[in-house]
Amino acid sequence: MKVILNEDVKHLGEMGDVKNVANGYFRNYLFPRMLAVPCTPETEAYFATKKAEIEARKEQKRKDSLSLKEKLEALEVVISMPAGNNGKLYGAVTSQTIADFYKNSGFEIERKKIEIPGHTIKSTGSYSAKIHLYETSVAEVKITVKSQDDSSSEKKEEAPAKKAETPAAETAAE
Repeated sequence: MKVILNEDVKHLGEMGDVKNVANGYFRNYLFPRMLAVPCTPETEAYFATKKAEIEARKEQKRKDSLSLKEKLEALEVVISMPAGNNGKLYGAVTSQTIADFYKNSGFEIERKKIEIPGHTIKSTGSYSAKIHLYETSVAEVKITVKSQDDSSSEKKEEAPAKKAETPAAETAAE
């Protein structure tokens, strides 16, 4: 069934796009939520009048993605993870880890838009990743994975042991 989208629909298209969809998808999802209308001569004429507005929205999205691309490429991604002496990580750096880093830095990047070669990073070093922004706009970001200090983790392990000894000493004194 041919439909015209009223709004941007994830994984389908943007406002004003003409798409072929299954009848049930249109009837049960798109139409009740007013996301699409059937493609008829009347609706085509209506969207033809709104074409300039739709193109202006798309152009604004392109400009926003270019400015975001520059900001992302300028930001240095440094992630500290626990690692062994040989540089192998105890965990892995995934697209979710990088998305969390950007969220803490003030950017909203979906993890699905982050592409890491090999899907994960499992050792320390410098890597590059791609972030798909809008249409063909892709940001190349540099990622540095460092090992966490072992001395800080040793101090954390010693502190609970001392706390465990303290209550035992108090009960023995009583």
